[in-house]
Amino acid sequence: MTRSDLVALLSDRFGQLAQRDTEFAVKTILDAMSDALARGHRIEIRGFGSFQVNRRPPRMGRNPRSGEQVLIPEKLVPHFKPGKALREAVDAKGGAAAATPDEA
Repeated sequence: MTRSDLVALLSDRFGQLAQRDTEFAVKTILDAMSDALARGHRIEIRGFGSFQVNRRPPRMGRNPRSGEQVLIPEKLVPHFKPGKALREAVDAKGGAAAATPDEA
């Protein structure tokens, strides 16, 4: 699902909202989440999951062309951990979808 798919789905589901308003709401929510992660905050949405920033320590890598060792600097990367309800919902749907091709 893309951002435009989400906007279209929400716009169809909530007919009283214009598509422009729905697009603005989705953009505002995603911008707020991005800003919070950029500031190092943790985001938790009950039943869905949590987003946090993980630190990848610096390490030694190797240049594949020359074989020379290079220092790879520290990185801060976003990380998503699904909540229990989301894991169970995906597992339930995945189990049903995986069983369907075998029956055909």
